[in-house]
Amino acid sequence: MNSKPVKVAIYTRVSTEEQAEQGYSIEAQLDTLRNYCKLYGKEIHEEYVDAGISGTSIEGRFALQRLLKDAEKNLFQEVLVWKINRLARNSLDLLTTIEQFKRLNISFRSFTENFETETPTGKLTLQMMSAIGEFERNTIVENVKMGMRQRAKTGKHNGKLPLGYQVIADPGDPSGRSKVIIVEAEAIIVRKIFELYAIGRGLKSIANELNHSGYKTKTGNTFSTTAIKEILNNPFYNGKIRYNRYENWSDKRRRGKSAEPIIADGKHEAIISDVLWEKVQFLLQKKSFTPSRIFDGEFLLSGLIRCPKCGAAMVASRTRSKTKTGEHVNRLYYSCGAFRSKGSSVCSANSIRKQEAEEEVMNRLTRVLSKERILRAIVDKINHKLITRTIPLQSELSHIRSQLEQAESKKRLYLDLIEQNKIDKSTITERIQEIQADLIKLRAEKSRLELELTEGNTSPVAFEQVRELIHGLNQILTTAPFEQRKTMLHLFIKRITMNTSKKIETIELSFDENVDSYFFSSPVAAAVESFQPKLTRNQEKIEIAI
Repeated sequence: MNSKPVKVAIYTRVSTEEQAEQGYSIEAQLDTLRNYCKLYGKEIHEEYVDAGISGTSIEGRFALQRLLKDAEKNLFQEVLVWKINRLARNSLDLLTTIEQFKRLNISFRSFTENFETETPTGKLTLQMMSAIGEFERNTIVENVKMGMRQRAKTGKHNGKLPLGYQVIADPGDPSGRSKVIIVEAEAIIVRKIFELYAIGRGLKSIANELNHSGYKTKTGNTFSTTAIKEILNNPFYNGKIRYNRYENWSDKRRRGKSAEPIIADGKHEAIISDVLWEKVQFLLQKKSFTPSRIFDGEFLLSGLIRCPKCGAAMVASRTRSKTKTGEHVNRLYYSCGAFRSKGSSVCSANSIRKQEAEEEVMNRLTRVLSKERILRAIVDKINHKLITRTIPLQSELSHIRSQLEQAESKKRLYLDLIEQNKIDKSTITERIQEIQADLIKLRAEKSRLELELTEGNTSPVAFEQVRELIHGLNQILTTAPFEQRKTMLHLFIKRITMNTSKKIETIELSFDENVDSYFFSSPVAAAVESFQPKLTRNQEKIEIAI
């Protein structure tokens, strides 16, 4: 009796840069792996494709995320890739993923590096190849950084240019090199920012004036206090090049501030004179030592409440007034963050009293718990949404698949015409590139939708479980110290929406596995001993609006 053929999950990936390289295209990888499966009598369960995606991390690789979820469901027995680095370029990610396959009794195969990964020798080979691959990648990255550092030291810019500048081909250079020139229409805005700050205007005041005048940032957005401060601190406007301000930005962000950034005289023309630059830097330094305003209050809901007008996060604010007896009184509010950073041209304060907002959140949790019919109605609504939520996603996915088929058909048609010498390749090269770009976008969107449908949990939510989760949250919010209460709110609450009357309309709660794990690995678990909320095995997430 013949045994069933091995079910194989094919995984392919190509970054945007690699798409142009011979042998790296998605089509080439898929054709090779399909033929391999046919030759060895293996059944293809599904093809998981990440197009135009870097292999640096798993983030954004929707097809790989879906493959890992399907692996947990035992939908296939083998994962096949064209080359090991298609799965991951990072050694830790690669070995962790393969270890996960091993735990699930799923074998891993690379067409190019054809060896058994399950044997001790194969595992050693895999580890060595992974380490060499990561070493090569890190060497390339370091060489690129070295080249960019050298460019900076010689006064040449790296990366995107700030507001006020653009790159053009240098007409005086026969080798076709580019040069940086001033865009006068943008430079006017930059000069205005520096001049206003030099005469004592604040960041919000400047942002407000620019926004009222209709000026935009380099990316077409309205100005915020952060954008203004970034411009005022950028030595590029004074004719200097600054590089290596932050190290390992992708991992550390602003925590990776470099102790020794490169500052060099640039080859570009300055927009701001030395005198004005020095004056502004003196004012910035002086103000940096001014203590921030201290609010005499603890704000639990900062960033959670949404402005009813623009949807921006509401932030802590205070007004100070004088009573009839001459006493100064501070009143605490949550106000629109966009208004506070960008001014009245973008939004208005839309303030809600701090005490009123926080009491309403607590009272609503209590009301929901005390009135069973309200909570049952919420659970019924959740279950109805769970059943119907996949319908629009499936419709959108069907549309994307149709567009994908049309784009692939067009590409095949053009390639056939070239093969048959019925059309000159040079005349349609640009059109083929456009179709290829569309294919990358469509495949990425298809992977995202497929992952979302995979994650979509349609299992009914139990009333008792929802009651237990809300009861546990309510316990912590009424007994734990401020910092723990704030942490809980930011873990559980997705957003709090207000209506136009500045009253809280809905509180959206979200309970997932990450929140579950937090309770059993933090001091919060000890804060309320009886708090033991736990999602059922078939429920990855529960979202509730109260």
